[in-house]
Amino acid sequence: MAYISIPSFSPQRLRSFILRLPLFTRACIVIITVFWILELQTVWSVEQWGSLTPKKIGLHSMYRLNTFPFIHLNFFHAFFDVLALTPLLERFESEHGTLNTFAMFVGPLTTLPAALYIFTEMLVLRQNTPILGASIWIFLLLSSEAIKAYRSNPYFIIITYSIPTWITPLVIAVVTSILIPGASLLGHLCACAVGYAFGLGYLKILAPPDKILRWIEAKLNLLGRLPHYVSIDQKTYGRYGVLPSNVTSSSGVAGPPADHAVAMGWLGTGGGGQRLGP
Repeated sequence: MAYISIPSFSPQRLRSFILRLPLFTRACIVIITVFWILELQTVWSVEQWGSLTPKKIGLHSMYRLNTFPFIHLNFFHAFFDVLALTPLLERFESEHGTLNTFAMFVGPLTTLPAALYIFTEMLVLRQNTPILGASIWIFLLLSSEAIKAYRSNPYFIIITYSIPTWITPLVIAVVTSILIPGASLLGHLCACAVGYAFGLGYLKILAPPDKILRWIEAKLNLLGRLPHYVSIDQKTYGRYGVLPSNVTSSSGVAGPPADHAVAMGWLGTGGGGQRLGP
């Protein structure tokens, strides 16, 4: 069993964490910021253009399956989503590599929860509520991490109650839908479902083969050309993309450890819709 501990705040550790952020995580933060800035103008509605609106999905609007996590309702929506997403996405990218993370989040880890939401919203509930915001990723990553935590610590204790570790994202999703007006419980549950499937290993077949990713990295020399790039070959290049030392060794260079605080953000929906996120 595990007990909840609250880490102390350290400006030095925060600065080190920010400077160490890997490439894809940085890119997501920048894109979210750019879309928020674009939403300030009144000529073109970014929200209407890129939100995940079930009945607007067609051959010419499939881009919505990938754009909706980057678009937010306002500054606070974007700020809290970035605050919650950054440590989770940083951990994922540091463990799986930048190229693999890019492939998974442009592909199944975004489109699967989106497709599940569209299916349930249209065919089951027969509604057309648009959603947007990065908490679709937050709940997906939280659910994946919850499966990992459950394997090592099946329960955590609050006062005298033993609570299964894996259920935490579901509790947060329900509490969020109660506390935040317009929060989409359905959107969060779809993200949790895909996150659980990924954590249990059912989506490994959708990940690009490591052999192909290594070939691309070597062919394009991505580790040498792109700053903050994390190689797929963790054992060779180190967790944070550190080149091997001059000392010949049969083992790889281990990257520095990192502490990851789990924060919560909220994901909102397009006009008149529901928000997703804690």
